[in-house]
Amino acid sequence: MAASDPIYPVILAGGQGQRLWPLSRPSRPKPFLDLTGAQSLLQQTAARVAEPQSFAAPFVICSHQHRFLVAEQLRRQQREPQRIVLEPVARSTAPAACTAALLVAARDPQALLLLLPSDHFIADETGFRLAVRRAAEVAAQGRIVTFGAQPDRPETGYGYIQSGTSLPNCEGAFEIARFVEKPDLETAKRYLAAGDFVWNSGMFLSAAGVLLEEMSRHAPEILEACKAALGGADTDSDFLRLEAQAFADQPDLSFDHAVMERTERGAVVPIDIGWSDIGTWDALYQVADKDRHGNAIQGDVVAVESRGCYLHSASVPIAALGLDGIAVVSTPEALLVCPRSRAQEIAKVIRALEARADGTTATPLDQDRRSEDNRRA
Repeated sequence: MAASDPIYPVILAGGQGQRLWPLSRPSRPKPFLDLTGAQSLLQQTAARVAEPQSFAAPFVICSHQHRFLVAEQLRRQQREPQRIVLEPVARSTAPAACTAALLVAARDPQALLLLLPSDHFIADETGFRLAVRRAAEVAAQGRIVTFGAQPDRPETGYGYIQSGTSLPNCEGAFEIARFVEKPDLETAKRYLAAGDFVWNSGMFLSAAGVLLEEMSRHAPEILEACKAALGGADTDSDFLRLEAQAFADQPDLSFDHAVMERTERGAVVPIDIGWSDIGTWDALYQVADKDRHGNAIQGDVVAVESRGCYLHSASVPIAALGLDGIAVVSTPEALLVCPRSRAQEIAKVIRALEARADGTTATPLDQDRRSEDNRRA
């Protein structure tokens, strides 16, 4: 691949963002919300790779349920995708990565593809593109590159990557010593102090042919299933509908677990670009603008003698008095109040709401699902 050849972005838009309940819901999950500005996270991701001299038009991989949301949000940006690829059932990132690599390799096995989650925040867009160009030089040498975000706190909500030795002839790139799952607080503090651990951003850059070679070596059942799903796919306007049974008959693995933790061709490029997966209200608080009392405020909110709070009104006004480190999120369907420090535990609330539903008394979450079922019917 020549240095001037464009990179193929692949935007992964299949996530639900459940930890941002009650704003993120099955009918309109996190990638499609305006959480950090005037554009949704999906639109921000697409804009990030909108330089025609560096990037080709993107592929977008999403669920059948959200196809029109994706198409409409890209249309508003006047962005024409290569294809919007529809997953018939929910799967993790390994099948999506494999499907994308097959599509790109059909054009050119040496072409680079850039896997991008659609629901992340990056403050330094210029720094992001510089990091991609640096990583492209590494990927052109047959490596699968992941981007490791420089940690600035002992975060327990992210996985980590330990950097190994520097790669020869690859400035700013390192061998991957190991991947580490989300640690407890004391372990996260040790990682931060060690200096050779970075957050696993979930972004990857690789030649399509290299990615498929490693899928064949480490996850052949996924590769064969994706080939079959593409072979039986239907094309409808901008949508490519993968064949359902073939796609469903494969392991539900992340790309990390299927390939990156096993391959000897992995590399990590550290980045310091203000990256966050904003997976919780506390993570969103970390990247939000704050007032002089440390409060992050969105919508119709009055905060009195409160500090360090995340206050988001998408419906009725919020009046906060004497709060410290609390997240309050108001929507037309539900109200969330919790300590910011426990924002990782929202799943407990969702499980409690689901358990309360007995078929006659519907919770807000049930009502949202039923309205979505009616719309799809």
